[in-house]
Amino acid sequence: MDKLNCVLLAAGIYLVPAVCIASSAEGGDVDSNGASDNNLRLLYWNIQNGMWSGQENDYREFVEFVAGQHPDVCVWAEAQSNYLTASSEKYADDAERYFPDAWADFARKYGHTYWYKGGHHDRFPQVVTSRYPIENVKRIVGTEPDSIVSHGAGWARIVVGNDTVNIVTVHTWPQKYGFGVDKPRQKEDAAVNGGDRYRRKEIEYICRNTIESVPGADCQLWMMMGDFNSLSRLDNRFYGMPADTSAFLCHDYVLEHTPYIDVVSKKYPSELVPTIWRDARIDYVYCTPALYNCIADVKVIRDSYTTPVRDSLVSRFFHPSDHCPILIDFNKP
Repeated sequence: MDKLNCVLLAAGIYLVPAVCIASSAEGGDVDSNGASDNNLRLLYWNIQNGMWSGQENDYREFVEFVAGQHPDVCVWAEAQSNYLTASSEKYADDAERYFPDAWADFARKYGHTYWYKGGHHDRFPQVVTSRYPIENVKRIVGTEPDSIVSHGAGWARIVVGNDTVNIVTVHTWPQKYGFGVDKPRQKEDAAVNGGDRYRRKEIEYICRNTIESVPGADCQLWMMMGDFNSLSRLDNRFYGMPADTSAFLCHDYVLEHTPYIDVVSKKYPSELVPTIWRDARIDYVYCTPALYNCIADVKVIRDSYTTPVRDSLVSRFFHPSDHCPILIDFNKP
């Protein structure tokens, strides 16, 4: 992209680039789900504890759903098996569990040859699977004592035709109190919104170690997505929260300090599109302007399979997940 286009993009004037996502296959047929050889189709989903809901039937419905979407790239949050089937009992640390080690074999069931696991401290990694080879750029976990990324993050790259696409995966801290706060102090820290401030610190660290570290990234193809466990100011016309609430700190940083565009908010400006079991949006996909201009379609999928249903016995778990998937098509112009 030439210098003039970059200047216009920086000013918020979004021109359709001469080439968006190139494909090695030309003139592909469009299938019944809208995917074609000329698209890059992304499927993102927080699958709650490694798709806990699917363990009893060998993930049959999960595989059928993913295969039916024909994704080229999948990004999975909570991509590790953490609890025994139909219970809230955790797997022992040394127990044999299906995910994450089985992702290589599992991804082949829906047509993906490559997989990548981002950096993580705990039981909640993010995993990328793809039809295209995946390059690890950086696995992000932070450093003691001030920059721990609670669930970790990853920066990967794929090449589609002649275009390099940067993929940043995120899953920020979920609690009202800050990460690492001692139990006796958690209630006090939650009262002053320590969790909001910690999420802000996490996203600053992630952005500074990914998109902000690359000159000219604003004119490149970047996407960042995940479970941010936080609300955005862009949705506040539906929430009606005070403008100075700390709840928006995490996304304020992204919107004010990076070139990223909030894809769902931009495509659905007049409605709140929930991504979880309740009426709220905490999952986000961000794209740089050059990649945003390639988007043909965006949807949060709530159908007979993906709509969250609370488990009757393990009340904090849902079927198939407490989150809904996001599907995005990127086209050549």
